[in-house]
Amino acid sequence: MDLPVDLGGVDGAGPAALAGVLVVLALVDSTSFGTLLVPVWLLLTPGRVRAGRVLVYLGTVAAAYLAVGVLVLLGGTALLDRYGDLLDARPVLVVQLLLGVGLFALSFRFDGRRARRREAAGAGPGRLVRWRHRAMGVDASGGGVGPLMGLALGAVAVEVASMLPYLAALGLLASSDLATPASVGVLAAYCLVMVAPALLLLGGRLVAARAVDPFLRRVEAWLTRNAAEMTGWVLGIVGVLLALDALGRLDWA
Repeated sequence: MDLPVDLGGVDGAGPAALAGVLVVLALVDSTSFGTLLVPVWLLLTPGRVRAGRVLVYLGTVAAAYLAVGVLVLLGGTALLDRYGDLLDARPVLVVQLLLGVGLFALSFRFDGRRARRREAAGAGPGRLVRWRHRAMGVDASGGGVGPLMGLALGAVAVEVASMLPYLAALGLLASSDLATPASVGVLAAYCLVMVAPALLLLGGRLVAARAVDPFLRRVEAWLTRNAAEMTGWVLGIVGVLLALDALGRLDWA
């Protein structure tokens, strides 16, 4: 579903503003479970670096997000062509404002301290570790890339509905003046930016393993500890953006 965010009033700076916002949203998306935490865990697999398998994982994630985005974008564009004027109706803007306030309030429920207390009580990442060994071919049962692609698709399926920056990006593209082929191209670039940090970590792991490994382990530990808190920040930021956009278009004196 499209998020009703309007960039139409930016005029000449519209394309530049759109590109800047999309880059920021893509970089926020690049810190998610599927785009950063899982790749870091894959890079920390014991033994030699299996770069090909990491690339298969990242390629599958990017392709899956692109496919979902194209489907949503095409459907959203058709809906906007028919019902676009309704997005500027006062009741819809009030609902958008309430949604933004609600998301901002919900962000405070994602308390990182609670997640750390649950981890200290004995909940460990055993399932993901087993997936990693199968996907990276460490276990005898993990020969092909099937488990790896399954892990990538599973990560996308679990988190796609909660990737609010990605949904916001789709809303921006659907409400922009870009033609459909251009929107798909921009979306493909967005997906590449999403996996770019993981690709940089892979490159560092290949050329400077001793220097990068301690950093990767710190990133893994930090992401595991702060996953809930990061979700709260994303909810809060998107909530504020939605609320401010609605307030601006409501034009309350």
